[in-house]
Amino acid sequence: MDKYDSKAAARIDRTYQTPEIVNQRLRTLAALGLRRGESILDAGCGTGLLLEQEALAVGSAGRAEGVDASADMLTYAEVRCEGLDQVNLQRGNADSLPFDAACFDALSCTQVLLYVERLEQALTEFHRVLKPRGRIAIVETDWGGAIMNSGDHEMTQAIFQAWSDEVANPYLPRRLAPLLRDAGFGGIQVEAIPLVNASYTENSYSAGMLKGFANTAVRLQALSRTQADAWLVELEALAADDEYFFCVNRFLFTAIK
Repeated sequence: MDKYDSKAAARIDRTYQTPEIVNQRLRTLAALGLRRGESILDAGCGTGLLLEQEALAVGSAGRAEGVDASADMLTYAEVRCEGLDQVNLQRGNADSLPFDAACFDALSCTQVLLYVERLEQALTEFHRVLKPRGRIAIVETDWGGAIMNSGDHEMTQAIFQAWSDEVANPYLPRRLAPLLRDAGFGGIQVEAIPLVNASYTENSYSAGMLKGFANTAVRLQALSRTQADAWLVELEALAADDEYFFCVNRFLFTAIK
C-alpha cells in the first residue's frame, strides 16, 4: 500500500473538505453526542479535521487525543489544532493503542479499519480504552457497492478489483456489526452516508479517490500506465459532456461499551 506521505496527506486534506465529507463529519459528531469536559479519542485522526471539531465540542475542560500511523498526517493535524490545549497527538496504530484501560468517554474511527490486518485486535483495543457506557462511532466504506458511469466496464472493474486486493478489509461494513458484538459492544446502530458526485472537479471526493485507485492498479500491474491514463481521460470527457456519475455508500456504526 502507498505510504501516506506529505503528498498523500495534502490530497486527503483537500478531499476531506468537500461538502459530502463535511456532511459525514457532522453526522459522526451528532452520533457521538460529545459533552463539555468529556474525553474523546480519534483513532486514525489523519489531518485532524474531525479531531478539531471533537476538541471544540469537549471544550478546554475536556480531552481530545489523536493517534495516527502517519507522521505527515499528524503534521497537518498539529497545525489545524494549534491553540487547542485539550488536544494531544501521537503516532500509533489502531490495534495497539498507547492508552490505559477505561480512559475515554468516546472514540471515533474513520476509514482506518479497512487497512488493519489485525481487525479483531483493533476492536478489542477500542473496547479496552473506553469507559463503561463509552460510545464509539466507526465510518467505513463498502467498495463492492460503488457505481459509476464508464465507457469501459472491464477496465473499471479491474481498477476497483486492484484496490480491493490492496487493502485488508474492502467490504468491512457487511460484517462489522457481529465483529463489534464479539468485541463486547452493544446497542449497535448503523446508517448509510451516500457519497455522490455528479461532476468531476480536481478536488472532488471521487476525482482524488479514483486517481489513487488507478495508480494502485498500475503499481499492482493490473493494467498499464497508458491504460490507466486513458481511463482517467475518459472520466474527464464524461464530465465535459455532463455525463459523469459516481456513488458509493459509507456506513456509520455506533455502539456502546
